[in-house]
Amino acid sequence: MDRAIVVDRLVKNFEVTEKEKGLRGSIKSIFSPKKKVVHALRGISFTIQPGELVGFIGPNGAGKTTTLKTLSGLLYPSSGFVQVLEYDPWEKKPEFLKQISLVMGQKNQLWWDLPAIETFELNREIYEIPRRDYEKNLEELVTLLDVGKLLKTQVRRLSLGQRMRMELVAALLHGPKVLFLDEPTIGLDLIGQQKIRDFIYEYNYKKNATIILTSHNMDDLTNLARRVIVIGAGRILFDGALEELTDRFAKEKIIKISLSKEIDIKEVEEIGTVKYVSFPEVTLSVPRSTVAVAAAEILQNFPVNDLTIEEVPVEEIIKKVFRGELNK
Repeated sequence: MDRAIVVDRLVKNFEVTEKEKGLRGSIKSIFSPKKKVVHALRGISFTIQPGELVGFIGPNGAGKTTTLKTLSGLLYPSSGFVQVLEYDPWEKKPEFLKQISLVMGQKNQLWWDLPAIETFELNREIYEIPRRDYEKNLEELVTLLDVGKLLKTQVRRLSLGQRMRMELVAALLHGPKVLFLDEPTIGLDLIGQQKIRDFIYEYNYKKNATIILTSHNMDDLTNLARRVIVIGAGRILFDGALEELTDRFAKEKIIKISLSKEIDIKEVEEIGTVKYVSFPEVTLSVPRSTVAVAAAEILQNFPVNDLTIEEVPVEEIIKKVFRGELNK
């Protein structure tokens, strides 16, 4: 199997009822409903190789979650071709379901009033995991996620970060080959986010699992994904290496300066576009092609304590993609 996931001209439309304001509008929508079609996915296509970890990013309503739900068999497409591990997802064959997992940061599968270990035992029965494999997988996952002391604690008493790690254990006990992660670090503090990222990296590396990761957190992408798919309004806007996204679309670089004394900022504006000034710090952007010349000119003509050259933040580039600025 040379391709774990194949998506070809995938379309997904939803029919929704429009309701006017007030009681009159509510009554009217019952007896004379006005329908409209929402085009969630507009013919997207991509393939993912076994063991690849891909960042799937876009604004709210772009079609990210709809895509993951379709790939996992929760939604039936309006048209197009989809294949995951050579299965049609919406047929929901047991052989297919035992090889995938969908983790949604805002959805729970753990029983709220029971310890997480009870849900794990239930999943062992559902997925028909042999006892020996279950115990081996459980020990490995619990160790990687550092939740051994929490297995017998009621889920309702766990912190958000602890619950999210338990959700991952529950989702991975059956050793899925394909993992769909929808905002796995949402709402977590910095330490919790890093623990989840470290685990995803380890799981991908050790299990050679195919992973699609959606996230609004750019640290998730820069730390994990070599390839990103940018989607907006149901269409793919970019598909390639994260470095390519930066090299292709970031026409400028950022120069950050720390000064030893105040200067006339208008003199710096002759070199580049000033983005931020708060003595002794000055930040400006300059064209990539002239960044070396600009840095040399600054060092020669201004009282500089320190100077660094940085790439434009990935999130700024992606915002420009969403606004359509990069196609002009």
